[in-house]
Amino acid sequence: MQKSLPHLIRLTAIVAVIGLAVAGCGRKGDLDPPSAAATKEGDVSKPTKQPGTVDKPFLLDPLL
Repeated sequence: MQKSLPHLIRLTAIVAVIGLAVAGCGRKGDLDPPSAAATKEGDVSKPTKQPGTVDKPFLLDPLL
């Protein structure tokens, strides 16, 4: 029993760190609204770039 307790603590810590890392992925802030031209045409599937915003690529973007 004594050998399994440190193993269980180590496993719990690893799972907690992985969970926090996954929960921290994504963009901070509000969702980008669709442009006026896209809503008039009814095509909201292609987001347009808002003026003044900078899109920084993320490591997992190719997977999406």
